[in-house]
Amino acid sequence: MQKVLVVDDSLSVRKVVEKALEGRGLHVLSAASGAEAIETIERDRPDVVICDVILPDKDGYQICQYVRTHPAISSTPVLLISGIDNGTVQARAAEVGSNEVMFKPFGVDDLVRKVDGLLGRANGSTLPASAIPPRASNSAPAAAPKAPSPTAAAPGSRDDARDGGALKQRLAALAGTPGVRFAVLTDREGFLIETVGDLTPDTDEVAGALASCLAEASEGIGRELGQGQLVGTMLEYESGTLLLYALGPSALLAVLVADLGAVGKVRYYVRKAMPGLVRAL
Repeated sequence: MQKVLVVDDSLSVRKVVEKALEGRGLHVLSAASGAEAIETIERDRPDVVICDVILPDKDGYQICQYVRTHPAISSTPVLLISGIDNGTVQARAAEVGSNEVMFKPFGVDDLVRKVDGLLGRANGSTLPASAIPPRASNSAPAAAPKAPSPTAAAPGSRDDARDGGALKQRLAALAGTPGVRFAVLTDREGFLIETVGDLTPDTDEVAGALASCLAEASEGIGRELGQGQLVGTMLEYESGTLLLYALGPSALLAVLVADLGAVGKVRYYVRKAMPGLVRAL
C-alpha cells in the first residue's frame, strides 16, 4: 500500500486530509511539526509528502529541501500547502523543488486528484517556477470521484469512529431545527470537517472559507478592543441569516437560518448544542 505523509500543525487539517486519502486506499502517516516529519520520513519512507508551509519549528520549504537532498528519497514527490497565495510562495516552492503547490482553502477533491497525479509520476520530476500551478479551484469537475466524508473513522480507530458518529448525529439534530437550511463545521483555516442540510454545490466550501475569514477578522477586532476571544457573530442577508460560532480553539460552526423569525430559537439550540459538538470533535 502506498504511503502519504501529511505534515500540518492543525489536527483538523490532518484529519480531513487523512479521511480523504484513506478513501483512496492509501496509508496515511501524519506529523504535527517539522521534527516529527523528518523522523517519519526516515522511518517510513513515504511515497508522497504533503506539507504545510508554516510549521511550529521548521517550515515546509525546509522539509522539501530535506527530501530533495536526501540520497535515498530525493525523487519523492512533495506537495506544499500555503494559506498565502502570492508569487513569493510560488517562487520559493519552485526553488526548493516542490512538485505541486496548493492554497488554502481548497476542496479535498482537488487534493485527491493532485496526490493521484503525484503517485502516478514515476520519475518524481519537479516543476519549474513557470509551471507551478495556479490556485486550486474549489469547484471539482462533475466526473471527479467524490471524496469521503471527513468524519469517516480512520481504520483501526474506535474512538474516532465514536466521535465521528456523535459529531454527525449532533450536527444533523441541529440542522433539523425548524428554519435551519444547513450547518457547516470547519476548522479555523477553512477546511471542512462536516456538513449537513440543504447545500447546493460548493456552498459548503464557501461557507467554510467565509467562516474562517470572519472569525479571524472578528477575533482581531476583539483583541484590539480588549473583549477577549470570539464567541459568535451574526450576518443578516435579504434571504437569510448566517450564524457563526467558535467551537473551542480549533473549530467553527456556521448555520444558515432561512426563516428570520426562527433566529432566536436557533441561537438558543446552537448554544445548547455547542458543548456536545466540542466534545465530539
